[in-house]
This record gives sequence, structure tokens and C-alpha cells, in this order.
Amino acid sequence: MEKYKMHILICGGTGCRASASELIQTNLENALKAKGLDDEVQVVTTGCFGFCEKGPIVKILPDNTFYIEVKPEDADEIIEEHIVKGRQVMRLLYTDPDKKEIVSDAKNMGFYKKQIRIALRNCGFINPENIDEYIARDGYGALGTCFEMTPQAVIDIIKESGLRGRGGGGFPTGLKWEFASKNDADQKYVVCNADEGDPGAFMDRSILEGDPHSVLEAMAICGYTMGADLGVIYIRAEYPLAIERLKVAIKQAREYGLLGKDILGSGFNFDVEMRYGAGAFVCGEETALIHSMEGLRGEPTVKPPFPAESGYNGKPTNVNNVETFANVPVIINKGAKWFSSIGTEKSKGTKVFALAGKINNVGLIEVPMGTTLREVIYEIGGGIKDGKKFKAVQTGGPSGGCLTEKHLDTAIDFDNLLAVGSMMGSGGMIVMDEDDCMVSMAKFYLDFTVEESCGKCTPCRVGNKRLYELLDKITEGKGTMEDIDLLRNLSAVIKDTSLCGLGQTSPNPVLSTIDNFYDEYISHVKDHKCVAGQCKALMQYVVDPELCVGCTLCARNCPVDCIAGERKEAHIIDVEKCIKCGACMDKCKFNAISIQ
Repeated sequence: MEKYKMHILICGGTGCRASASELIQTNLENALKAKGLDDEVQVVTTGCFGFCEKGPIVKILPDNTFYIEVKPEDADEIIEEHIVKGRQVMRLLYTDPDKKEIVSDAKNMGFYKKQIRIALRNCGFINPENIDEYIARDGYGALGTCFEMTPQAVIDIIKESGLRGRGGGGFPTGLKWEFASKNDADQKYVVCNADEGDPGAFMDRSILEGDPHSVLEAMAICGYTMGADLGVIYIRAEYPLAIERLKVAIKQAREYGLLGKDILGSGFNFDVEMRYGAGAFVCGEETALIHSMEGLRGEPTVKPPFPAESGYNGKPTNVNNVETFANVPVIINKGAKWFSSIGTEKSKGTKVFALAGKINNVGLIEVPMGTTLREVIYEIGGGIKDGKKFKAVQTGGPSGGCLTEKHLDTAIDFDNLLAVGSMMGSGGMIVMDEDDCMVSMAKFYLDFTVEESCGKCTPCRVGNKRLYELLDKITEGKGTMEDIDLLRNLSAVIKDTSLCGLGQTSPNPVLSTIDNFYDEYISHVKDHKCVAGQCKALMQYVVDPELCVGCTLCARNCPVDCIAGERKEAHIIDVEKCIKCGACMDKCKFNAISIQ
């Protein structure tokens, strides 16, 4: 194997690739070659570093220098200054916004300080398309260790670790494996749920793009414990890079004898296939996912029987999501006690979140269970953009709820989030500021669930549509107090009577916003006003005659000619004709136009 004096790591995740990280890599390699250093310095494409807000990221080892917002044209300067002359490129280093200090090492950045990366341990460190790099970081060692134990002994380790499903349900993983192992059949299956459908979520995609072998290894371990010889990864077709890297990883694992017949001479056979989903949110539910894999409509069925008894093709099947599997090899390597020492009493280990919205440090984070929302938003996330005031955070995606300032010191785990009216979900976390309307936010999530409902059960198919119509009525300024009561009552019925988790949790955004932002609903209904200024039907653009100088710029840019007035005289907006596009306010140089 070639040995290099230095390594340049560049993020090759979807986000950074969209910002030309492939061209940056090419330019770095060309610059090294021009200097005759391509035999001494290696450029390595990795998975996501997590700090997506500041991408593309370039990291240089062994000095651990962390460059942010790198552009293709920066490549020559990085090679000339850093590699040749040994001087950091100061303008590409991160500046701590609080201390106003330049930070060159990621370990000292607020974004990373409180993170513990277990599921993401290899993302940003290895080339995901090189199995040797995965093996060098203890890859497939856990699988070999398992072959020295009985299947039940492996299950006992997973049970003792306290690992719970990271897909949203939080069911104990070891117990789930044990159920599947105890059902005898001539064929069993291990299924990886990679159908990540929450708005703003990219946790599973990033793991598959950055560390696909960890999932393959964990699936093989699961197969060993339950007596399954085939694994199936159900992944949405909208993840082309993850699919590409999984294909490479599967091929390499087969070539190394780590998938296929008689793995490591153990007598155990296990292989992995892929099935592609069409992006249906409901297929995140395991029975709907299994039906989709079978070529049927992605609709859930009543449980029992559970998939552990009768799943894919009617055979015992274990379904876990990507993040759950990514934790398994580390638990085997480091032990159940090590893993269970992290987190809270009932929620062990860490959780990966996609931190998005009105937050300074948008990105992928992994924190110990028990970390507070305040720590995530203000220390890791760097606070609210543009100095705005924090208003709410939506956890759990469309299935979760909006939490407010009074919840900021809530310790994040499965039970605590449920207790305050939200849920962990798969790990989406969207932050909102003072400019967000919470009624519109609830309407946004209902619009999503209405679109994604499979339509099998009436409460979800019809009930959510009625919820959306009530919210739409309120945002149009036509709602009544009775409508708010109806929202509560209908939400309770939908939660109690829907067939699957999609319908049972879809009213959560409605209920949590009514509970925590009731005054906003009242303002929409009684005052016909949206305090955040987001609901167009309740907005009026008006001209302040004291500030208007009659420059006519607003009138000339109005697409519907609803602004009248002579030059050098105050103008007037016809509110009946106004389409509330905001063009007049954008163009006014005298701040004479406001929203009422």
C-alpha cells in the first residue's frame, strides 16, 4: 500500500458536490501534480463532515486544518501556501462568531465540541468507496467477533446496550432481533429502511454516502443472529449518490468474501440486494415498505402479525433503519456497557439530527441522548440567523410537534420529547424564528401528510384533508372560534382511529401549535391579523405619506398597476387590486411602505 506524508480530505456528500467539490478535488490533484507532490500528498473524497452551512469543506491531515467555503479557484493557493510553504490559508479558516477568534482545528469549534460521533464515526474520515479504509478503522471486525459467539449471545449484547430503533418508533433493537430469531422458517430476511422521507431530513442519506460498509456489516450481523441469508436495502431512488456508493460497497464486500457464501470461513451465508422506492413517505412504515418491496401498493397493514413473524414474502423479517444499523458494529467492538454509559436511563447512546431552518450552523449533528435543545440550538447550531428571536423548533418532522422557548432546557430523548407534545422521529430538527407563522407551519405539515397519505384508511385520507381545509380557512382570515375547537376534536379522532403511524401522528403539528401558540390562532380568527406577516390574505401593504417622496419607483415596478400617485406626491395602494407580491416594498428606497 502507498504511504503518503499528508492527506487532503474533501467532502464528497451530496451538498458539497452540488457546490463543486468534485471540481475542487480535480483542481487540488492537478495542482499537486504540477508541483510534483502527487506521490507524497493524497486527495481523498469522504462523506459528509456535518458542517453543511460552511461547505465545501477541505481538511488537511496530519495537522487537522479545517478549511471552509472552499471554491475551485482556491485549490492552487491551498497547495502553494499550505502544502509547499507550510502556511495556513487564513481567509479559509473558520472564525468563531462569539469570540471573534480564528479556529483552525475542528475539535475546537462550537459546532463539534458537544458532539459524540458513533453512527457518523467514519463520515468525513474515510473514502466510502474504499473498503480497505473501512477495514483499517475496525471495519468487519465486529462481524468476525460475532462468529465466535452464539447468535443469542450477540442478541444479548444488543439488548444490554439499550439500543433503540432510530427510525422514529424507538423499539428496543435487541428485542426486535430476538423476536425474528425465534420464528422458524426456511427463509428469513433482514431489511434496511433507507426510505428517508421527512422534510429537511438527510441523516440516513449522509451515512450511506459516507460509510456504507457499516450498514452492510450490521445487516450481516443481524442476519447471523436470526438465521437470515439475505438482506434487502429499501432506498428511495432520489438518492443517486447513496445508491452508487452502496453498489460499490456491496461489490467490494463480495470480492473480499465479507458477503456471499461461507463468510470468513464461518459457514454463514449472507448477501445484500437493493430495492428502489418512489419517494412515498408512508413507505417509512415497515409493513408499507415491505408491500412496496413485493411490488404492491405501499400501504400499511394491521399488526399483528408483525414482520418478525410474517414479513417480506410472508417470511420472518427484521426491519431497522440506516442509523440503527450504523450503531451495531461499534457496540460489538466496544461493548454494551460502553454504549449504555452514553445517554439517559431509558435512551442510550447518541442521536443524529439534521439541523435546519433559521439557524446559523445548518448541518448534520450527532449528540448524546440527554443533550438539551438549548445546547443544540445555541451552542452547536450557533443561534438564530441574523440575530432574530427564537420562536420554535419542530422535532420529528411531520409526525412531531413545535416546541417553544419554555422547552429549550428539555433533555432530548424518546420519552422527554413525547412528554412535551413532540417526538424524536427519525431526527429532523427545523428551527423557526419570529418571522414564522405557526398556523402556516401547521398547514405546511398537513399539506405534506395529505399528499403522502396512502388513502387506505378513512381517518387519515379524509380527516387530514379536513384538518388542512380548516387551517387554510383560518390563514385566509375566514376562520371562527368553533373552527379551532373542531381542529382539536378532529385531531384526537384521527390520532385514535388511523391505521398506521402516519395518520396517528399527523395531527401533532396542529395540536402542538394550538397548545403553544394559541394566541396566534386567536389573532388570525378574531383580529384577522398574522403577527408574523406571513399569511398573504391577512396582509395589507400601505404607504406612509410622511415618508413617501413620490419617486414613482414602486408604481413602476408594480406588476398589477395598483399604485397611484403623481410625481413628488404621496402614493396610494389599492388594497383590492394588490396581489401582495412585495415588489413595491423591495424597491422603495425610503422605507415608506409597510405591512399592516
